[in-house]
Formats: sequence, structure tokens, C-alpha cells
Amino acid sequence: MKLLINTPLTWILLIVVMGFSACTQDNGTANDVDLIPNDVLQKIANLGFSIDNVTQDEGDYIVEGDIILSSQDLERGYQHSETFRFPNEEQYHTFNLVTGLPRTITVTTSGRNITTGLSNAIDAAIARYNAENLGLTFVRGGSNGGGTINIRVVNTRQYIAAAGFPDSNGDPFNDIRYSRFYNNYSLGFMTTVIAHEIGHCIGFRHTDYMNRSFSCGSGGNEGQETTGVGAVHIPGTPTGPDANSWMLACLSSTTDRPFNANDKTALSYLY
Repeated sequence: MKLLINTPLTWILLIVVMGFSACTQDNGTANDVDLIPNDVLQKIANLGFSIDNVTQDEGDYIVEGDIILSSQDLERGYQHSETFRFPNEEQYHTFNLVTGLPRTITVTTSGRNITTGLSNAIDAAIARYNAENLGLTFVRGGSNGGGTINIRVVNTRQYIAAAGFPDSNGDPFNDIRYSRFYNNYSLGFMTTVIAHEIGHCIGFRHTDYMNRSFSCGSGGNEGQETTGVGAVHIPGTPTGPDANSWMLACLSSTTDRPFNANDKTALSYLY
């Protein structure tokens, strides 16, 4: 596999030796930040995200390495009533969470290139969540899309996988995009990536949100204001770095991160 280096495009690390981001971009791709209008960057900033390393994908914007923001997100913004807390390396959730518990979340797939390995990883990620006996129950649906959360393989080198956050109606983000260039990796790796993106869909931000260099080797605060999607500390989770959290921003090509004790505390607290 091609070695990836840290470039202005995104937080990328040497694989195997260090790791790579959940949003990996090909070295030969032009810097999308230079192509994005200033008014769009300002709207992204107003939502509480960093405007560093923003890329475009399918008409949407990818921020923080693997978070999808649509043009509609930028126009309507996010409404919340939470108290802002300046974060450290801890588990965080967005202001909007999935509501209507207990609730069943159907996970479907669509499109081509869903390998047997990736399909098995989706099942394994679902099993990890269901083993926690949450108010959310995940079930595998069909291969024609239409689920509460739909996973599709896309032809991109901009990232490994990407998703978004719950909406103001209390529904999870419904679109996980998984790069076809990573659909034959190990079961543990792909399970971790799918579980991570489902985590975003139900309202989890990166555990090392305050300082991406903890898992990525470079980068800083992902950006947050008193308005925006939010980064609210989850009680009972640590105030220091958490080396094995499934919501860390970056991972290596051999990473497998089942939920650790702090992850389980965070999941139990929210759901």
C-alpha cells in the first residue's frame, strides 16, 4: 500500500509506522481549501468547526477528517440549549442526539463493491453496539438502501470513511461513505471504522477533539464555539488522554478498537 505523509490537505500519517487519519487523502489531490469560497468557510466556522483542511465531496464539505456537512447544514445552522464547556481529551457528544428511545436503528447498504469482508465488518460493528444493551438497537437491513443509517462504498481517496451528526429532529445522520480503497482491510480495522462512523451518526465527536495530535501525531483543536454542533463532555469519562477509545480521530492500518471502559460509560450515559 502507498505510504501517506502529512500534507496540508488533511491530517495524514505514515501508515504502519504511525497511523493514518479516518479521512485519508491522496497526495496528488489539489488543495480543496483553496477552492472553497470564503463565505462557505465562514459558515463552517460559525458552526464551530475548524476551517483547516476542508475538502469537497459529492457537493458536501468534509471537515475534521471525516465529518460531512451539506450546504443545507451551512444555511440552517444548529440550534441548541447546552452549556458550553471547553474540552480536553475526553468523550464528547454533540448538542443534537438521537431521541425517541428505545429505538431501533436499521443499517442498510447500497451500491456496488460491498465486499464480504466489509459486510462482515458491518455486522461486527452492529454486534459491538448491541452488546452494550443500549436504548438504541441496531439491526442489519437489506442492500438496497433506505435504512435509518445507510452505508455505501464510494470511489474516493479523500478519506477512509465519513459521516455526520444527528439532526434537530433527533434522527441519526443517515449516510456513511466508505472508500473502496479500504474495503479489503482486516476485519478489526473495518469494524472499528464502521463503529466509529456510526458513533458520529448518533452524536459522538472525536475523543481527542481538543488535540488531534494525540492520535494523529499532528494537528490541534478541531474547533468549537459556543454555537455550532457542540462538544459536550460526557460525565464519568476521563479528563486525560484515552489511548484506546473507538472515537479517536486517527488509526493505523492494523488498528482494532473495541469499546473500552470509558467508551462504554459514554454510550451508557447517552443511550
